[in-house]
Amino acid sequence: MAAGGEGFLKRSGKFFKEVRSELKKVTWPTRQELISSTIVVVTSVALVGLFIWIVDSFLVKILELILR
Repeated sequence: MAAGGEGFLKRSGKFFKEVRSELKKVTWPTRQELISSTIVVVTSVALVGLFIWIVDSFLVKILELILR
C-alpha cells in the first residue's frame, strides 16, 4: 500500500507544505542582480557560439582542402 501508511493526498499535502516552507527561506535576487546575471549569461552564450562558429568554419576549410 502507501509508504508509511499515509494516503496519497496526505503525502501530497505534506510535500507541498514542505515546499512552501523551503521557498520562504530562498533569497530571491533583486531586479538589478537579475538583469546583471542575464546580461552575463547572454554575453557568454554569444561568445561561446561565436567561438564554435569560427572553429567550425576553420575545420570545414581544412576538410575542403584535404578532400580536393
